[in-house]
Amino acid sequence: MNTDRRGLFAGSAAVAAALALPAAAQQAAAPPAPAQAPGFYRFKLGGFTVTTVHDGFFRRPVEGFVRGVPTAEVQALLAEAFLPGDQLTIPFTITFVETPRGLYVFDAGTGAQMAPTAGQMAANMRAAGLDPARVTGVIVSHFHGDHITGLTTAQNERAFPNAEIIVPAAEWAWWSDDANAARSPEGQRPNFANTARRFGPYQGRIRQVRDGEEVAPGIRAVSAHGHTPGHTVYHVADGADQMMFLADLTNRPEIGARRPDWQIVFDFDGEAAAATRRRVFDRVASERMRVTGYHYMFPSTGFIAREGQGFRFVPADWSSQV
Repeated sequence: MNTDRRGLFAGSAAVAAALALPAAAQQAAAPPAPAQAPGFYRFKLGGFTVTTVHDGFFRRPVEGFVRGVPTAEVQALLAEAFLPGDQLTIPFTITFVETPRGLYVFDAGTGAQMAPTAGQMAANMRAAGLDPARVTGVIVSHFHGDHITGLTTAQNERAFPNAEIIVPAAEWAWWSDDANAARSPEGQRPNFANTARRFGPYQGRIRQVRDGEEVAPGIRAVSAHGHTPGHTVYHVADGADQMMFLADLTNRPEIGARRPDWQIVFDFDGEAAAATRRRVFDRVASERMRVTGYHYMFPSTGFIAREGQGFRFVPADWSSQV
């Protein structure tokens, strides 16, 4: 028998021996599943550097997500986007903007205190070289828990120790007044206690802004009420380059952009939210400006185009160059 045949039989014997191992032993020998690469992405906006940072996701049933629309109709729309029809995955993505005047972040993530599949922001910030102590300002779009819980740690210490907190005046007026609880949807009433808790450690560092007001050089508030009483998006510009941080103008754009008149379960005032979606989408589509979205698929940046009676999200061309 030549050596090639002996090697072949030896290899066959090894495979047979491995197959004969108990299932538990084979499983124990398997290597651990690899992790994904760190979740951050950078691009330039004029002289500004924008970094989107992934904070994880949570899942909820598709049924009941859109008010007053048959589940089958929602599932058909999801199928067109190659998304499952039973569970909806909702990502969390935070937008940072580095300017000559400082580092600003739009919203604060979940702080690893909500869904077990969320809370990746701190690790991804480290990977991106973003130090929370260097953040000049946290610019808040609205006070839902997945946007403000990350302002503080589980021990209620400031997560951004040196930052000013910039909030929409209308949003602050609503959620800081417990008398409004009875006039709020029942599912959103916990926002009152969470508002007091998350902003409490920043007393003396909170600044309220109104529609059209400049938040920082190159950053301006744009009223987008409806999703919450003071929901606000932010226009960012440097020279001729501009973008809009859309916050929760839509949740998943595969639903909210394509059917802007649909109202989702998280909308405070569904009719106002729908009217706001059309107004803001008309602007960003007409001006062909870049956008980032809080619940868009990572890296959560691209453009809004008109399509039929609605719009669609067009992901920006990915580049390894900043």
